[in-house]
Amino acid sequence: MIDLQLTDKKHDEARQGEALVTAAPLVRNGRKLYIESYGCQMNFADSEIVASILLDQGFETTGDYKEADVVFINTCSIRENAEQRVRNRLSQFGAEKRRNPKLIVGVLGCMAERLKSKFLEEEKLVDVVVGPDAYRELPQLLNEVESGHKAINVLLSREETYADISPVRLNGNGITAFISIMRGCDNMCSFCVVPFTRGRERSRDPHSILAEAKDLFDRGYKEVTLLGQNVDSYKWKGAATDENREAQEIEVNFAQLLEKVALISPELRVRFSTSHPKDITDEVLYTIAKYENICNYIHLPVQSGSTRVLELMNRTYTREWYINRIDAIRQIIPDCAISSDIIAGFCTETEEEHQETLSIMDYVGYDFAFTFSYSERPGTLAARKLEDDVPEEVKKRRLAEILAKQQETSLFRLQQFVGKTVKILVEGTSKKSDRDFCGRNDQNAMVVFPATAGIEAGQYVNVHIDRCTSATLLGTVVVQEEAAV
Repeated sequence: MIDLQLTDKKHDEARQGEALVTAAPLVRNGRKLYIESYGCQMNFADSEIVASILLDQGFETTGDYKEADVVFINTCSIRENAEQRVRNRLSQFGAEKRRNPKLIVGVLGCMAERLKSKFLEEEKLVDVVVGPDAYRELPQLLNEVESGHKAINVLLSREETYADISPVRLNGNGITAFISIMRGCDNMCSFCVVPFTRGRERSRDPHSILAEAKDLFDRGYKEVTLLGQNVDSYKWKGAATDENREAQEIEVNFAQLLEKVALISPELRVRFSTSHPKDITDEVLYTIAKYENICNYIHLPVQSGSTRVLELMNRTYTREWYINRIDAIRQIIPDCAISSDIIAGFCTETEEEHQETLSIMDYVGYDFAFTFSYSERPGTLAARKLEDDVPEEVKKRRLAEILAKQQETSLFRLQQFVGKTVKILVEGTSKKSDRDFCGRNDQNAMVVFPATAGIEAGQYVNVHIDRCTSATLLGTVVVQEEAAV
């Protein structure tokens, strides 16, 4: 669907390859750092951690790799086209390295572990390869490179969450921010490389999450998105103390964490991504319903509408289970928007099973969706055990049918807002015109409206929706006292 991916923050195509720049540190070492990121929002959040670590060493960031001393590309292995983008970009960095032999080029993130030997041995332009759990070692690894050695650390950790590192907010709008609450994944979906590239699941200390969220709010941010490969499985055990009792062991689950973040201030909007159908509980849904500032939006990937295909994918739920969770969302949070991930043409998928996917789309009526044709990823269970036997032309046709249905449904969902007044958090000027403002409603739909005197980014405003396109609501500001829905 046209522009569907721009309406969700899980994988923003507009940000792919973005160079991250921030203010210079107080103490500088005269060296410049260039970071370019690809993939999901977790990767962009990791780039903020990397920047924080190296700014503490005196580096400045730059938006021009040709003036950098160190160039990092933060990579993604989820989709084949993301890997190809990275390879193409590395060839450009290689040309610059030939011009400036002192330039250090490094690969970070999800491709690092899987392709470490290729990067260091076959593609000679890469000096350092660092996995997602080794960013603390970057200063030492750069020292190794400067002493004439290649440097690598792709070891995965069972403990690392970077809880004590305050991310540097890079290229942000100062209004919305992302907070990583957990790392890794234990789900072992047969098509996915994440457990192999990001390691086992571990949850971050809730005290550090709340401190980061409160600090963001105190600095003027009005929306936080809690990030994790599977936020619903967040679970932390540890000691808690208060003034009247000795230290005691407590356990915090995702619903409880969500509530704690919401209680920071009713003026702080809270979102989260991504949910797994096997783990999203009624407790989470009732928590969303209880607090007005927890947005009525859930990203709940279905991947396939066929129970047999879901079993091959090792998704650990059935079609019936997924529908049960959808029914619970509709009952507990009637106005909730739901988005999804859908894969067309997974191994052995029949035409009847493709029709089951289309029928579950009809049942749910997704507000928007990320849709892909199946692409075999090396090292996954599916690559080792299953045959990628659906012809490419069949995949393309099935994907086109999924996209067509989603485009129709997305337009229908947006049309339901026409004639209504909605509450919008203003994020800034529209990408298409500085005469328009843009922001999102509670259901995460993008709203564009004429810039109005007295209104600025970070404010909540009521906007009457006059019309819509297939991906955007268009409206005009109304008096703030008027009720919004």
